[in-house]
Amino acid sequence: MDTNTMHSYESPFCTRYASKEMQYLFSADKKFTTWRKLWVALARAEHELGLPVSAEQVAELEAHINDIDYEAAAARERECRHDVMSHVYAYGLACPNAKGIIHLGATSCYVGDNTDIIIMRDALKLIRKKLITVLGNLAKFAEEWKAQPCLAYTHCQPAQLTTVGKRATLWMNELLMDLEELDTRIARMKLLGSKGTTGTQASFMELFHGDSTKIRAMEQKIAVEMGFASDAVVPVSGQTYSRKVDAQVLDVLSGIAQSAMKFANDMRLLQSFKEMEEPFEKGQIGSSAMAYKRNPMRSERITALARYLIVDCLNPALTAGTQWFERTLDDSANKRIAVAEGFLAADAILNIMMNVTSGMVVYPAVIRQRVMAELPFMATENIIMDAAARGGDRQELHEQIRVHSMAAGAEVKQKGLKNDLCERIAADPIFGVTAEDLEKKLDPANYTGRSVQQVEEFLAEYIAPVLRDAESAADVELTV
Repeated sequence: MDTNTMHSYESPFCTRYASKEMQYLFSADKKFTTWRKLWVALARAEHELGLPVSAEQVAELEAHINDIDYEAAAARERECRHDVMSHVYAYGLACPNAKGIIHLGATSCYVGDNTDIIIMRDALKLIRKKLITVLGNLAKFAEEWKAQPCLAYTHCQPAQLTTVGKRATLWMNELLMDLEELDTRIARMKLLGSKGTTGTQASFMELFHGDSTKIRAMEQKIAVEMGFASDAVVPVSGQTYSRKVDAQVLDVLSGIAQSAMKFANDMRLLQSFKEMEEPFEKGQIGSSAMAYKRNPMRSERITALARYLIVDCLNPALTAGTQWFERTLDDSANKRIAVAEGFLAADAILNIMMNVTSGMVVYPAVIRQRVMAELPFMATENIIMDAAARGGDRQELHEQIRVHSMAAGAEVKQKGLKNDLCERIAADPIFGVTAEDLEKKLDPANYTGRSVQQVEEFLAEYIAPVLRDAESAADVELTV
């Protein structure tokens, strides 16, 4: 692709699902204006530290950050086959007085790699806002449905009961883990600084006549001007920042994709059970042939994009492992695609997930019907314990429960009859209980354990602080 003439990032999925904000971060305008900001920061630092760079030259560079002549850069690149030097040339046309000091002492990775770090930092912050929005949506949902009993599954087979809200906390807990990883990665982002051709800063040793103190001060000044802490510069490098940084960042995005896929798969199953649905528009068509269908297309799309992103994280991992010595160039084409597509996919996933989590529909009557079909089996453990407490033989009771359960289950599966396990138990004198006694035991709320309390504790102790911090930082406006 011609990055000189392409002003916004386009791919088959991102233009439809990724936000304009994320697309802009990976656009030509963001990339090349950041290059110019880095050239300004370099020139300013060199001026302040005594190199022959004038304040007027710095001011001229600063005045022409945004008026990039892409046609001039593209024409020059066709001649010299070098993107950085093409943009140095175009910048020089706009800044004739500063032309001679642009890029002084630097190598291409000064603008290329530092820009990549800045873009990834900004993109991670955008991902963070959307991740917190999803957590806020799910927090409201969990609070609303914290006491609604529903079937819980192991091996995708009914096991015991949980609540709809408790299940939502499982989705949230994994997203919270992702947020913690995301925050760690943002906090540890460091610029490459200006390390020179092989990372030794030899060119700056020449310019500053061997004064290492000024070289370090130059990097600190650049870092601060670009919005980083003065010490947020990698201590050592070859020509590039370590490509492990890209791998670590994509690992964070992959983690978000994994959590989103888990959520989306659960939603697809629940919609199949008709217990819950993602938002379904009034005029939405589920199938071109089967007009009655209500397909979970948003959740399916999340799953599809998540699978793409999880696989994409292998690209920077392999790139990191195949760097030769102080640098080789087989990273460039790969990382330009893999990193950009990874962020665009993560952004698209979270955009869809924000939509789904803001309008999930719960069908309590269907949930209760499914619960009551299985609850007699789940109540048998309590029935055994009660009968044993009255003097019964636990092993004999267990065997009788097994016999009655298998018979009742067969009636349900083979003949479609109502689950009559309770009637069978009431008619068996070994248990010493009446049908009325058993009816009292079949309140689903008695079988959800600490689900309600777990929801309340999780929201109060883990989610509310995150949402409060985000709101106070003006990231999002959310409360639990």
